[in-house]
Amino acid sequence: MAFTFQKLKIPEVLLIESKQLGDQRGRFMEIYKQSVFSANGISDTFLQDNYSYSLKGTLRGLHYQLHPKAQAKLVIVLRGEVFDVAVDLRQGSPTYGRWVGVTLSADTFHMLYVPRGFAHGFCVLSQEAEVVYKMTAEYDPKWERGVIWSDPTIGIDWPITEPVLSAKDTTAPLLVDAEVNYLYRL
Repeated sequence: MAFTFQKLKIPEVLLIESKQLGDQRGRFMEIYKQSVFSANGISDTFLQDNYSYSLKGTLRGLHYQLHPKAQAKLVIVLRGEVFDVAVDLRQGSPTYGRWVGVTLSADTFHMLYVPRGFAHGFCVLSQEAEVVYKMTAEYDPKWERGVIWSDPTIGIDWPITEPVLSAKDTTAPLLVDAEVNYLYRL
């Protein structure tokens, strides 16, 4: 099987495509293969897998965990369609506070790799969506943080205007007030 890795406007965030095999029975594809990912600069060890089921208009994010429990994520949509976003939180980075976003869907099974030092979020565009993401650190509420989805200094161009949010996501701070301990390293 073959993968393609495309750098986005923030080059550490990657859009990944896996070649699919299909016939009258359905389709098959590889989601992750350590040797290929490592050869393409992703040498992370994934320790936890998460599953999310959400309804249209739901927005989850922008979430991250502080160092030393920072998480890189590999995100794939198994059903439906989402607009997936990564925001650079690495102090000193030339792209600090900037975002990249892509549409992920079960039609293409493209994946998004979000490295450590980035906040992550997505909104659901289809009636329902099932999202699975691999993470490099286990969830630990002690280290969990967030940035408000509508922060005007970040300026994410979300494709929805009135999202369905959790209580936690409605009260997340602006980036300027958020606790961030990531440093940019060349």
